[in-house]
Amino acid sequence: MKHTEIAIVGGGPAGLSAGIVAARLGAQVTVIDDNPRLGGQLIKQTHKFFGSRTHYCGTRGVDIAAILEQELRKTGAEIVLNTTVIGHFQPNILGLASSQQFTKLTYDRLIIATGAYENNVLFENNDLPGVYGAGAVQTLMNVYGIRPGKRVLMIGSGNIGLIVSYQLLQADVEVAAVVEALPYIGGYHVHAAKLRRCGVPILTSHTIKAALGKEYVTGAVICRVNRKFRPIKGSERKLKVDTICLAVGLSPLIELLSQIDCYLVYIPELGGLVAWHDENLQTSVPGVYVAGDVSGIEEASTAILEGRIAGAHAFLSLKGKEANPEAEAIIRDARRELAVIRQGPFGEKAARGKRQLQQYTPARPVIQQ
Repeated sequence: MKHTEIAIVGGGPAGLSAGIVAARLGAQVTVIDDNPRLGGQLIKQTHKFFGSRTHYCGTRGVDIAAILEQELRKTGAEIVLNTTVIGHFQPNILGLASSQQFTKLTYDRLIIATGAYENNVLFENNDLPGVYGAGAVQTLMNVYGIRPGKRVLMIGSGNIGLIVSYQLLQADVEVAAVVEALPYIGGYHVHAAKLRRCGVPILTSHTIKAALGKEYVTGAVICRVNRKFRPIKGSERKLKVDTICLAVGLSPLIELLSQIDCYLVYIPELGGLVAWHDENLQTSVPGVYVAGDVSGIEEASTAILEGRIAGAHAFLSLKGKEANPEAEAIIRDARRELAVIRQGPFGEKAARGKRQLQQYTPARPVIQQ
């Protein structure tokens, strides 16, 4: 059995940022990730980020992952890769499993930055080979250099759907259409404009009705929907495709939080079930924090900022502000930047969800510093 002062589950942007901050402040940190490399979703994102310089504006996601990993390694934090946290045991014990062994890790503070999983869509034959989540398509193309197919139907016009569609075009994969159930495009119009310039139709108020094929996808049936998102009879049309890509949102990965018995609340604006947390990202279980998409679905820039807050406050609650006065400044600055981001049109939804979350009262008091 090993011990660490601050254990961080998840090596994406939130977990990396939390580890960098906590280790620089002076805590013993262990970051655990089940992948062979750090970076989370960033390692499959080849597009350049928007925002300010402090949020890596103009830098590709895969490069941001490399920057954050290098910063974490400089701190001397312990990094455990290819290892899954398969259970939480009282008191404060994590069960870690790799392909070779099972180990136990005890901790004083825990930051959960497990991210999210992709949502699915109900339609006929949605289990056929050739139906992918957008994250799986990005992983195949941008991590392993494998094209998922030759002609793709994209479901969802949020930023992920639009960006992945353009990346498919860059990989010489034809995009038959982007289908969106809402009457408007969900992502940045700059991404949509690039697709339209390439001749890709974006069909709003449309949905997929069925996948065609017996052993694998050979086509798809799409149709228009009314204001209640019900299919309009007679509007069906067939598309010849060999791949259907689903970019219909994410849901927080809260299984470990549930096992720890954190107070969970259903907030649609945050992606579904999330652990109640305060402005310091601390949950109803003292000493347990969340950061990134597991606390509510947002962008990588907000995940980085939440990671900074969680890492700094975990340090404060463990060692006190006398140990390093810089911790309070980090929290203050990150909160201010988060507030600015959430004032924008794409941050307002998450901001509303965070406000709703505070209307609930956890069963236990949390540690204040």
